Amino acid sequence: MIFAKKSLGQNFLVDQNIIKKIINLTEIKNKNIIEIGPGKCALTDEILKKKPKNLILIEKDNLLAAELENKFKKNQKVKIFNKDILKIDIEKIAKKNSVIFGNLPYNISSQILIRLIKFKNWPPNYTDLILMFQKEVAEKIIGKSYGRLTIITDLRLKCINKFEISSQCFFPKPKVTSSLIHLMQKNKINFNINNLNNLEKITNIFFSNKRKMIKKNLIKILGQNKLNQLKQINMKLRPSDLKPEVYYKIVELFETK
Repeated sequence: MIFAKKSLGQNFLVDQNIIKKIINLTEIKNKNIIEIGPGKCALTDEILKKKPKNLILIEKDNLLAAELENKFKKNQKVKIFNKDILKIDIEKIAKKNSVIFGNLPYNISSQILIRLIKFKNWPPNYTDLILMFQKEVAEKIIGKSYGRLTIITDLRLKCINKFEISSQCFFPKPKVTSSLIHLMQKNKINFNINNLNNLEKITNIFFSNKRKMIKKNLIKILGQNKLNQLKQINMKLRPSDLKPEVYYKIVELFETK
């Protein structure tokens, strides 16, 4: 028997009703599917019943990956990567029109999402991300608790908070409530940001001092000449008062020579 490893943030989803709700959020038949952290295959088995074209499983745990290899060794549709999701080039392995599912480890869920947002080629090869987060992180993504994650996500993806998942639906039971979010690429992006690392850095500067008014940091980032192009912004506002579109404009100005 394989036990959940706290060091890997493992909490296995066991509630069949929730599993079916997740599976029914999008079309799977004849699609390329990626599952991050399949664990003991609760979601995996249901995905395969829907007859995907291919299924890629990314599992860091060596023992679980070995079990997956053994279970699916005769299934040519299934490919297994025994890798850390933060170290694998998921953009390379994602085939066109992929759907990505994931019961993400709480401690690295934000990092995983940002990696998926920062694909070099956009639009990406995936159409949908159906991901599970700790409720508090989900609220940051959808903007209920506004911050850096809201801004970074909103540039490229539209997101819908589908439903909450009780700790009773997992084994072992986590100490927090989870939320299932459905993210899809936006049809149109109205801002031309060349390097998303700049958006990360600039939002980090502002939200590291989120109680301070924005003027000092704007001068530090842009210089006075570029700052003059933002005359419409009230310099007495604080970082949480600025809409995402303002941050995108700041990054555009920062990237101009």
